[in-house]
Amino acid sequence: MKIRLGFSTCPNDTFMFDALVHGRIDTQGIDYEVYMGDIFHLNQKALAGELDMVKISYNTYGQVRNRYTLLDAGSALGHNCGPLLISKRPLTAREIADGNLIVAIPGKNTTANLLLSYYAPDIQNRKEMIFHEVMPAILSGEVDAGVIIHENRFTYQNLGLQAICDLGAYWEQQTGLPIPLGAIVAHKSLGAPLVSMLEAQMRASVQYAFDHPQASRPFVQMHAQEMEPEVMQAHIDLYVNEFSLSLGTSGRDAVEKLLAVGAAQGLFAAQVI
Repeated sequence: MKIRLGFSTCPNDTFMFDALVHGRIDTQGIDYEVYMGDIFHLNQKALAGELDMVKISYNTYGQVRNRYTLLDAGSALGHNCGPLLISKRPLTAREIADGNLIVAIPGKNTTANLLLSYYAPDIQNRKEMIFHEVMPAILSGEVDAGVIIHENRFTYQNLGLQAICDLGAYWEQQTGLPIPLGAIVAHKSLGAPLVSMLEAQMRASVQYAFDHPQASRPFVQMHAQEMEPEVMQAHIDLYVNEFSLSLGTSGRDAVEKLLAVGAAQGLFAAQVI
């Protein structure tokens, strides 16, 4: 049986999915047909219902809950790992509150954009772009500021850029909960027994990655060729943790809170997971 699977080229995803797609665990006859892309495009694929199992932003999950089931394993969720609002120069609280800044975002359906609204709801001039285009746009003056995710949070200072707000830290201060960033979901049309099997295989793949960290290294490096090894490892360490094995009570509480915030922003209807 073929399952159309989508995940990103980022080290945390290639680390987690390596065992699943390379036969290091028993997939019980399931053949995973892999699509790899940026989170912007993965979100679009989920919104169109084109993939059976896919890594998406929790913001997007709020919009596709009628079609996709959230898996308990594989999430990117944690502490001190949120997106950053950065710029070339210091921005005052008044400038941010005025809402006139042009701010680059890594996709309107990303959790990063939802967290930006949670911190600064008055910012209206948002420019969508692929995440790796955000810092160049700030440096060129195309935008006043930008929200960065993934490995960019480890490298922005090298370019002379500065953090205006750690949006993840703001979330944690306000809610006391971990930051829900990325979710693994499976299409409900697959049926509950198969979805349960996919969840178990996802958990097994993550556990294998933890138990055999060297096994995934070639796959991770292949898709992170321009990334320094220490940045690649820091990326994995930050985004793959105990929540990747199971959301647990605090993880599910964080997801419910994020969905409530998104619903309050009018992004999607309120609903309990």
